[in-house]
Amino acid sequence: MERISILVADDEVEIADLVSIHLEKEGYHVIKAYNGHEAMQVIQSQQIDLLILDIMMPKMDGYDVTRQIREEYNMPIIFLSARTSDFDKVHGLVIGADDYMTKPFTPIELVARVNAQLRRYTKLNQPRAEQSTVIEFGGLVISVDHRTVTLYGEDIVVTPKEFDILYLLASHPKKVFSVENIFEQVWGEAYFEGSNTVMVHIRTLRKKLKEDKQKDKWIKTVWGVGYSFNG
Repeated sequence: MERISILVADDEVEIADLVSIHLEKEGYHVIKAYNGHEAMQVIQSQQIDLLILDIMMPKMDGYDVTRQIREEYNMPIIFLSARTSDFDKVHGLVIGADDYMTKPFTPIELVARVNAQLRRYTKLNQPRAEQSTVIEFGGLVISVDHRTVTLYGEDIVVTPKEFDILYLLASHPKKVFSVENIFEQVWGEAYFEGSNTVMVHIRTLRKKLKEDKQKDKWIKTVWGVGYSFNG
């Protein structure tokens, strides 16, 4: 069986080496890059299953790398950054990252998060024998196999997390999901009190679905409870 390949992109050599040592102990194949351009070259030339990415890198920062990756690839991305503000964390998640860890960090926690993201990624990409591959409501079409969304024939570019949230809601129309339930099903982790990650993703998703320009909303807010799909 081919080993899982993880790209560690960080301009701090000591950090990249430390992360690599602990991931290789878990049996992963690790590739290192020290700036954004190197990271993109690796991704475009090799099969990468997960990316651990610093934000403040030369030539191309982590945000730009993530934006470029999300135009074509859907592998999990974990930010590992010295930036600790809530804005940086939320911004990283909104543009397409799957997780965000701050430096200094404990290698054992990073490895645990890597394992969790890979389990979830593998599960989501398994064939769905008993599930419809296309969900349609009016002009909204969600392709499960291709992980694409179109609205009245127009392609809507969504991040992997936005797709997962939309698919979760649309595959259970009218069912109300709490914020905690959405977080636990989409991120595959226990919800932590005070997190606004789900709300930020739904707000961005609504904008992409042009809900600000139409009377009927695809995603309905059930005040005090959560969200449902208004299909």
